[in-house]
Amino acid sequence: MNEQIRAREVRVVDSDGEQLGIMPLRDALKVAGEKNLDLVAVSLNAKPPVCRIMDFGKYKFEQSKREKEARRNQKIITVKEVKVRPNIEDHDFDVKLKNAIRFLSNGDKVKATVMFRGREITHPELGQKLLLRLAKEVEELAVVERVPKVEGRNMIMILTPKQTN
Repeated sequence: MNEQIRAREVRVVDSDGEQLGIMPLRDALKVAGEKNLDLVAVSLNAKPPVCRIMDFGKYKFEQSKREKEARRNQKIITVKEVKVRPNIEDHDFDVKLKNAIRFLSNGDKVKATVMFRGREITHPELGQKLLLRLAKEVEELAVVERVPKVEGRNMIMILTPKQTN
């Protein structure tokens, strides 16, 4: 910006977007000074560097406003977890299912975990059957991102909410 630019010649673009052409840095600074604006280097890699005449304070303000707007419109996806045991009762399963449906409808991912204790790990098909039942119950709301897989003493499946476009 202004005196910090280290080039002999620069290509100058007016505040309206019109090209003023290639001129020595002194003359470009003079033109910007006459308009009470700043000379801002837009592209330093170009030959010669491209500089724009603008109000730098206003430009930074507009840029920060755009960034704030982009951050506000960003959807933060969190991963919620539903933990069950392989010999879960039907009513308890329905409660966990309701929680998973609530999480998915809020736009969150769901990590469904079947926790095995003791010798239950010798029957991983029970856990897989349970997780596939859960996936079938929520298939209108979600897609299976990661199929059921044993990790240590747990079997994990990840569900992602379907895009509603």
